[in-house]
Amino acid sequence: MTTVDPASAAPPAALAEPTAPVRRGWIALVFAANLGVWMAFFTPIQVLLPQQIEGIAPGDKEEMLAVVTGLGALAAVVANPLAGALSDRTCLRLAGRELGRRHVWTAGGAVLGAAALALLAQQRTVLGVTLAWVAAQVCFNAMLASLTAAIPDRVPVAQRGGVSGWVGIPQALGLVAGAVLVTAVVTGNAAGYRAVALAVLVLALPFALLTPDDPLPRAHRSALRPRALLASMWVSPRRHPDFAWAWFTRFLVQTGNALGTLYLLYFLTDGVRVADPEGALLVLILLYTLGMMLTAVVAGRISDRSGRRKVFVVVSGLVMAVAATLLAVAPVWPMAVVAAVLLGAGYGVYLSVDAALITQVLPRATDRAKDLGVINIANSAPQVLGPALSAPIVVHLGGYPTLYAVTAAVTLLGSALVVKIRSVP
Repeated sequence: MTTVDPASAAPPAALAEPTAPVRRGWIALVFAANLGVWMAFFTPIQVLLPQQIEGIAPGDKEEMLAVVTGLGALAAVVANPLAGALSDRTCLRLAGRELGRRHVWTAGGAVLGAAALALLAQQRTVLGVTLAWVAAQVCFNAMLASLTAAIPDRVPVAQRGGVSGWVGIPQALGLVAGAVLVTAVVTGNAAGYRAVALAVLVLALPFALLTPDDPLPRAHRSALRPRALLASMWVSPRRHPDFAWAWFTRFLVQTGNALGTLYLLYFLTDGVRVADPEGALLVLILLYTLGMMLTAVVAGRISDRSGRRKVFVVVSGLVMAVAATLLAVAPVWPMAVVAAVLLGAGYGVYLSVDAALITQVLPRATDRAKDLGVINIANSAPQVLGPALSAPIVVHLGGYPTLYAVTAAVTLLGSALVVKIRSVP
């Protein structure tokens, strides 16, 4: 339970609702930090891990990739809200000066995560790959927890859609930058991992070192008891129904995203049968990113000005479902190109507006990072469920057409259920 100084009527800066708009320099630095962390997440999943697993176990590559990515996502499910809860309670002092509660997690996650990627580059067994990838997921999810909390910590509600659009773009741009880095700039799987590790440090550390980070007064720090900390991970749907619906709808949409993207390289190889699957994957990632960049910030700003969020989320889900349906009914290269643009456009709208919506249904200012970590379980858990569903669908239940039909249905359902949220228009 939070202890509050009764002599102070106003909350400290770390807990106050922000009112001053953030400047372009701050947005640029948080954009770069997010680009680094998403490069670290997605470049291994989309390019490096499939290559590495195929070299180690070519006959069982689908199943082994599912095991590695699934266990990594399970680690993320635990690490993200736990790191967020610890971040909410962090009170540090250095040379007599109070430090902020977020940046130490951003910097620490970047440094340790880069070390884990360097270790991953040296692995030659599935077990070694799994352990190193789990370690990387833990570190980068600690980093992500603090970066996600930066939006409600420092960005006013009326600016959150636009800023969330900028923060969301790196999720796709990280794929492009990472893919270019490990295919065109450096050669070899191990060199690719080391290059991504260096990129994380270069992109993330400036945000932690150069932007303000309000300290949390010790009088406002929640007690750090293991049982209470564990209990705080549960946010009652009865007491906070809008938060529960925001979590569930995000979970469904991200499950659809996990189903549709995990085997994309193998889909191009075995389903579309393109001559150069890795080159084709890079083209699709570029088109996806273009679609996302064209819509994310624009949709976020329009949502800010109108004050409406839910209609944008519903429309974005419909667009993404159409894209997945195209892949299900016509698994050919021209249709994959169209689907990539549509999927990027829909996901850009979804990420910017849904992220802003979520910050408006957080239960308490004292638990922002923890509650956003709970929301991030809805991003990470589908990476566990996705492989468990995708592998049997592809191998036994109809192949890629069935996989993308299920992707469309789950995505559409998740976006439509956002209407259940009452407190946000």
